[in-house]
Amino acid sequence: MTDAYQRLRKSDLATLRAEIRAGRYRSHTAGLGAGYLQTNIAILPESHALDFMRFCQRNPKPCPLVGVSDTGNPMMTTLGAEIDIRTDVPAYNIYRDGKLAGSAADISDLWTEDMVAFALGCSFTFEDALMQAGVPLWHIENDTTVPMFRSSIDTVPAGPFSGKMVVSLRFVEPGMVETATAISRRFPLAHGAPVHAGDPAAIGIADVTKPDWGDPVPVPEGQVPVFWACGVTPQVAIEAARVPLCITHKPGHMLVTDIPEDAEVPICASANNNDIKNQQGEPA
Repeated sequence: MTDAYQRLRKSDLATLRAEIRAGRYRSHTAGLGAGYLQTNIAILPESHALDFMRFCQRNPKPCPLVGVSDTGNPMMTTLGAEIDIRTDVPAYNIYRDGKLAGSAADISDLWTEDMVAFALGCSFTFEDALMQAGVPLWHIENDTTVPMFRSSIDTVPAGPFSGKMVVSLRFVEPGMVETATAISRRFPLAHGAPVHAGDPAAIGIADVTKPDWGDPVPVPEGQVPVFWACGVTPQVAIEAARVPLCITHKPGHMLVTDIPEDAEVPICASANNNDIKNQQGEPA
């Protein structure tokens, strides 16, 4: 592991985000901010924001919505102290007309008054609980990004947003699959329980050694490939929607929030929104 990664694993949230904001840390966030919710990010013009919110509500497993900014305001006030969405993510992807046009470490020069930022829960959140329960995670032990794949699982369209679900892969000992499932189910804002365990071909993945995002991992003999819904799914939907300008996190490079990892509802929830827990929970 890099020295910076080792140091930040032990740091508090304010220090972690300060290091990211200052440009001193630009790598993945797996294993960082233990005990707190990490989120995927999507930033769109207000003209597309309502359809994107519908897409998230219709697909709560890959897109658990935990925070939305006010139009034109980059401060994510419901997610933590002084979080600036323009600077507090280690790396961003920039899409133009649905195509990846590049990446950046700071998007202050791209932010406009009509932008809305969305934060979606991430499976990195429950990984500390898995490791504490005795489920080893190769990508954290080796300071890499979890492998992610386009699956054959359909999402529910909303306006111009549609596409297949993206899934993240972790190999688990056969005797620990039920444990990993039960633990991750406790984190509905971080994708909850797996969507599939076993034969990757059953969900359209031909080769687990060739991820579409993230880093490849060794295929351990006798272990079960377990797949969780992934917050890169919106990036596939953004490609389909051909949004003129959209900014997301770079896969594996998340926003670390002040929301406790075991929160059942986002702290942005209105006191009058009695059904938000059902919207964010796992489908029956």
